[in-house]
Amino acid sequence: MALIGKNGIVLFQGDSITENWRRQEDGSDLGIGYAQVIAAQYGFKHPDNNVTFLNRGVGGDRVPDLTRRWQKDCLDLKPTLVSIFVGINDTWRRYDENNPLSTEEFYTLYRNLLTVTKDRLDANMVLVEPFLLPVREEQRAWREDLDPKIQAVRQLAGEFGLPYVPLDGLFTAAASGTGPEYWSLDGVHPTAAGNGLIAEAWLKAVGA
Repeated sequence: MALIGKNGIVLFQGDSITENWRRQEDGSDLGIGYAQVIAAQYGFKHPDNNVTFLNRGVGGDRVPDLTRRWQKDCLDLKPTLVSIFVGINDTWRRYDENNPLSTEEFYTLYRNLLTVTKDRLDANMVLVEPFLLPVREEQRAWREDLDPKIQAVRQLAGEFGLPYVPLDGLFTAAASGTGPEYWSLDGVHPTAAGNGLIAEAWLKAVGA
């Protein structure tokens, strides 16, 4: 069943992968990443549905950051579909700033976001899996921290019965034929092709 109905409001939430050069002072700016690609493809296919797409991704954000701004940047906007794509910075900060976040805290805070959204909004939700394509040897060690967090997001999708976008596996499979840099130059932020991969998987997950 399609999760985006007529006159719907779709909200993209997350970190820099979602933000992707959007101008934060312009609430309608979608940036130049996967959010823009999704809006373009959906609008082309469904011109009569009058759907509004919003992007509130903020570079560097982790789950605790989303928690702090959830009222203003989610609940107050009254979306009908909330897309959450977060997690890589919850791992990355352990390695570049010695600021780790345990999987248990990650899971608890993420679960609280889903619970308050479910309780306060009549909205569908879709969870997007964080991914990593190591392009530097030291990034391979990040798996120790990231993989349990990916499992936590998968568990939450199951608990809440939500559609899920399994990006880590999709990117790994895609990179097997091209090398990782085709999809992400730094292992984290997608290239144009990477944003296309995200958009296609996301639209499939929500039945659009």
